[in-house]
Amino acid sequence: MVHHNDMSTGVQVRAAARSGTLTGQTSGLAPGFAQANLVILPAEHAPDFLLFCQRNPKPCPLLDVTAPGDPVPRRAAPAADLRTDLPQYRVWESGRLIAEPPDITALWRSDFVSFVIGCSFTFEAALVRAGVGVRHLELGQNVPMYRTNIPCAPAGRFHGPLVVSMRPMRPPDAIRAVQITSRYPAVHGAPVHLGFPEAIGIADLSKPDFGEAVPILAGELPVFWACGVTPQAVVMAACPALAITHRPGCMFVTDLRDEELAVG
Repeated sequence: MVHHNDMSTGVQVRAAARSGTLTGQTSGLAPGFAQANLVILPAEHAPDFLLFCQRNPKPCPLLDVTAPGDPVPRRAAPAADLRTDLPQYRVWESGRLIAEPPDITALWRSDFVSFVIGCSFTFEAALVRAGVGVRHLELGQNVPMYRTNIPCAPAGRFHGPLVVSMRPMRPPDAIRAVQITSRYPAVHGAPVHLGFPEAIGIADLSKPDFGEAVPILAGELPVFWACGVTPQAVVMAACPALAITHRPGCMFVTDLRDEELAVG
């Protein structure tokens, strides 16, 4: 059984994932340490994907990129191993999900390049510290995420829609949330849209494409942030022969402090 008080640092969370005692969500673990999305691609696709991230910094804010074959993200967590240190991975073959293993050591290749991408859990911690309620955290759920009709800027074979995460808020909290999250451009920054989900191609907020639906109460607006699941949607659209990502919600916990990623 994993106890949250044993998970106060990135090192502890990664050790629990490596040993197999942590197999689920990392939300709320290691408060103060930045959590990250992961995309692993063969080196032949790495230049295009790097360019994709540079052209789409809101959904794909890069925290680290590894050398080919190196499983260690030397900037984000120099003692980590990206083959073992996430609770669960997703393996994609030509755009299809074929497995969700807890360890990818057996799949590792000498040409794999890993992209460590900023995650909204960092700005959620800042919202909670400021007294702004975050509904899915209060309910112990994964954040609801939706494909939009907003296209990402393409790069080579990588293209696809922006994916957003949604948090319902009263208007005064939504304003504060814009102010707070704009300080965190390395983890998606300020919202990309609020209210009117149909304007960005979302037909039904009760049916997210990823994560779990949350109730929106009277007087609340849906507030939408660019989401790090975007690269997964893009990988599915690009259909490389092989790609590996994290399972949504089962993040890579870095040694970077949330406040190191703040500006201003």
